[in-house]
Amino acid sequence: MKFLIDENIPFADEFFSGLGEVTRFPGRDLAPEQLIDVDVLLVRSITKVDEKLIALANALKFVGTATIGEDHIDKQLLSERGIAFSSAPGCNANSVAEFVISALFVLAEKYQIDFSEKTVAVIGVGNIGQNLQQKLSVLGIELLLCDPYRANDDSLTNYVTLEAALTKADVISFHTPLTRTGPYPTYHLLNGKNLPLLKDDVCIVNASRGEVIDNQALLTHIQFRQKHGKPAIRLVLDVWEGEPNPLKELIPFCDLTTAHIAGYSLEGKAKGTEMLYKKVCELFKLKTSVSLANTLPKGLITDIHLDYKVDSNKEQSLGLKLSSTSLLKILIHTVYDVRRDDGVFRHNLDKNSFDWIRKNYPIRREWSSISVNCNHPEVADFLRLLGFNTK
Repeated sequence: MKFLIDENIPFADEFFSGLGEVTRFPGRDLAPEQLIDVDVLLVRSITKVDEKLIALANALKFVGTATIGEDHIDKQLLSERGIAFSSAPGCNANSVAEFVISALFVLAEKYQIDFSEKTVAVIGVGNIGQNLQQKLSVLGIELLLCDPYRANDDSLTNYVTLEAALTKADVISFHTPLTRTGPYPTYHLLNGKNLPLLKDDVCIVNASRGEVIDNQALLTHIQFRQKHGKPAIRLVLDVWEGEPNPLKELIPFCDLTTAHIAGYSLEGKAKGTEMLYKKVCELFKLKTSVSLANTLPKGLITDIHLDYKVDSNKEQSLGLKLSSTSLLKILIHTVYDVRRDDGVFRHNLDKNSFDWIRKNYPIRREWSSISVNCNHPEVADFLRLLGFNTK
């Protein structure tokens, strides 16, 4: 059996070499000729699987994407050709949620914001949105949830419309798939018509798909604010319309810029590989023999000792708010500080390229890779709910 696998899918050899011949390829440079005699094609979001790509795929039986998003896959075409398909829903949900919180701590420090006193709108409450919702709830953040497909879900007690979210929220974090059709298309969800609804001091995070925000309209709105002496939007963009060629004029107005890597933790990418491995074994009726638990390496930092000092003011002693003075900020940024990736993006976008940044992305671990030895049981429980391993 022949496997053709994107070079940025980690541990592909460990998972698939025992099943057949593995060949790696750069995601944007895959040619139809390379699919001749290939049984399994595994891609990431930068590879468009369409009629042109699989025109010569004479043996293709399975296409998998090691991502949550599926907008780069012509699923109807695959179905018509009798080619099985699977994505990896939820594989990087935790990674993206941790990216957002790391970014919010950066904004908290830069602008001296205590987000514990702010309202956060989560736009799109799928796997990623729910993960972020859970973490922010642990942090005591007031939330607004916007997802028309889940509007009647009893668990979404604080569901609001998009217009209400844009009007009321201090922070707006986008986590929708990219859709252009259907009853609720997300293409240009934030656009020239509704940008004026935003609060003056709003923070915007986009870690979904670039086209969810009309980038040119956003730039025009920011310039309008600047011209009329209004506060600048505090802006975090991980995804960009027109990738791999972002709107460069927008970059100077961003507080944090990254190259579509919010879900690029080692754990997130590896979970996607494992999910596709299980799907392949299921399809071809093969026994699974490799597990993620036995594949992931230990992190460079594995243990942190947290000696908590308790005083009479319990809330102050815990210090676990989403604010610039929080001890939690130090702990989270010890594992991952998004400013590293912002610096890499700004330095390398012109010098190298958007895809070069993604291809050469350094190893990044999730909070779960750290064991926190904590002398305070209540704090240990709090950290465990956020996703840390505690002792």
